[in-house]
Amino acid sequence: MSVFKIIYNAFLVFIILIALLLVISIFPITGNYKVLVVKSGSMEPAIKTGSLVVSRPAETYAVGDIITFRYGETSITHRIQEKNLVNGGLNYVTKGDANKGSDRNEILPNEIIGRVCLTVPYLGYAIDTAKKPWGFILIVILPALIIVYDEIKKIFQEVKRLRLEKLNKNLDEKKEKLKKN
Repeated sequence: MSVFKIIYNAFLVFIILIALLLVISIFPITGNYKVLVVKSGSMEPAIKTGSLVVSRPAETYAVGDIITFRYGETSITHRIQEKNLVNGGLNYVTKGDANKGSDRNEILPNEIIGRVCLTVPYLGYAIDTAKKPWGFILIVILPALIIVYDEIKKIFQEVKRLRLEKLNKNLDEKKEKLKKN
């Protein structure tokens, strides 16, 4: 297999992976994995800016767990610092590893999206880019056009090969006829 084919196939797998992650991040399934992109450095060095994080709801959360929670319209990924019993329920105090102090508001259990179970550094940049119109064109449409071009090129090469084969067969038949005469 040529180096070009290896790179081509690796690129194709990468594009399919990005497309799948994009679809998963857009259509969350309740009680299932949630794919998010880290947009700040508050959890560095544990989670770098631009990382892709996958969170999944858990039955319980412990001090030291990295969780993703809703804060208004945004999602935040921070580490649990302490658990407090308030009015018969647990509230969580969180803090970004790179932040000096704890987060101002305690987190209620219903605000937690889930515990972080996977992080992939820098892959979030690709997901974020794919969500933008020019990024979608660059990451999805352009590779699709390259694949279509490659397939059309293969079809033309096969047609050319078949025509040449037929021409050679016709020439061989004419030579045989001439030899007989």
